[in-house]
Amino acid sequence: MIALTFAEIAAVLGGELRTVGADAPETVVDGNVDTDSRNMQPGSIFFAKPGEVTDGHLFVPAAVEAGAVLAVVEHVVDVEVTQIVVPDVVQALADLAREVVARVRAGGDLRVVGITGSNGKTTTKNLLARILQDEGETIAPRASYNNEVGAPLTMLRVTHDTRFLVSEFGAAGAGSIARLAGLVEPDVAVVLMVGLAHAGGFGGIELTAKAKAELVQVARADGVAVLNADDPRVAAMRSIAEERGMHVVAFGQTGGADVRAHDIEVSATGTACVVETASGALPLRLQVLGAHHVSNALAAIAAARVLGVPVSDAVARLETVEIAERWRMQPLGGDRVRIINDAYNASPDSMAAALRTLAQIAAPGQRTVAVLGAMSELGESAGEEHDRIGLLAVRLNIQRIVVVGADARRLFLAAVGEGSWDGEAVHMPDADAAFDYLKDELREGDLVLVKSSNSAGLRHLGDRLGESFS
Repeated sequence: MIALTFAEIAAVLGGELRTVGADAPETVVDGNVDTDSRNMQPGSIFFAKPGEVTDGHLFVPAAVEAGAVLAVVEHVVDVEVTQIVVPDVVQALADLAREVVARVRAGGDLRVVGITGSNGKTTTKNLLARILQDEGETIAPRASYNNEVGAPLTMLRVTHDTRFLVSEFGAAGAGSIARLAGLVEPDVAVVLMVGLAHAGGFGGIELTAKAKAELVQVARADGVAVLNADDPRVAAMRSIAEERGMHVVAFGQTGGADVRAHDIEVSATGTACVVETASGALPLRLQVLGAHHVSNALAAIAAARVLGVPVSDAVARLETVEIAERWRMQPLGGDRVRIINDAYNASPDSMAAALRTLAQIAAPGQRTVAVLGAMSELGESAGEEHDRIGLLAVRLNIQRIVVVGADARRLFLAAVGEGSWDGEAVHMPDADAAFDYLKDELREGDLVLVKSSNSAGLRHLGDRLGESFS
């Protein structure tokens, strides 16, 4: 974080400053900021966030022992450390993030990119960060830091040397993206797609689209909206952007897109396509598996182009990316059995894309195995969408379908009903049972996909399988 005095931070947070020992209001702090006491270092600031399971105030002593010199709390804690008492720690975190980014922006050439979408946020964030890091100091979220805590923590990592801040915004409900993105008012607003991920929490896909459009509504009016031309709901956000005076850059496979791809080829070693813009066409060879990642790459290229990076440089840098993120189409295992662990999260769209990739990259005669868990947060669409995935897996001729967990049982029943009644599809009660089954069932040459929502926990099953067959 940038250097600020205790008094400045207290003023920003509207809190009561209580110094201890030799500390004074003029004491300067510039350490890292976190809500996890395990991440404290000498000079850090600890935000004691209350939680559903535990309370951050209980960890103030551990934070101080690890090096924290300031604790932001909702009530005074009996620990020898300077404290700022605020009404709401989470709101205080957002307030500090807003102020820090504003100060850096005012004093330099910081450019802010905001990314949202039902799928692909983390992959696109990582791809864009890889492109931008060669241009100057780039701050991007660790893992999927895209909520009311993770997004401000990422923002607070900026310094006066930072050139690019790439923020990822998830939607916890109506207004949440507007609140988070409103902290920094992005110069570039990237909207990837509107799908059924989390649609149950919004009440339907149209309300999900409205939530994603909040990013365009709070971005800078003199900024740029980077929109997916292949998704009608995203493409429709052009009118919102143009009404605000924003410039629009479209990406996709649609002919009229400003950054478009064609001649897409998917193999077991990566995904190839031709990227075309008004300045010409270039081949792109991604090491990342799956045709669906072409759209994410196009979004990253389009955003980087807006920020002044030549397309040729963006393409060259993307070709160095080996995996998008841990547990996202991550190749594991070895020559005997290949595992693709894509179980960080799942929606109907990403589940279908992963299954199609499994079918596409399999060599002639190679047996394909799909280990599938539940897709969460689909609301009243859950049953129908699990049915659809079960049918798709059979129609893609996936030879073994291993369904894990009670919440995914309907997917198994749909597969059986579609024709997998001779043992091709099996149902396992949990990940341990699935591991024991697969340990004996998998054979040399198999290609295995592990896919589920985060809550199903199959990402750890994928890791176990990868280790067993490495």
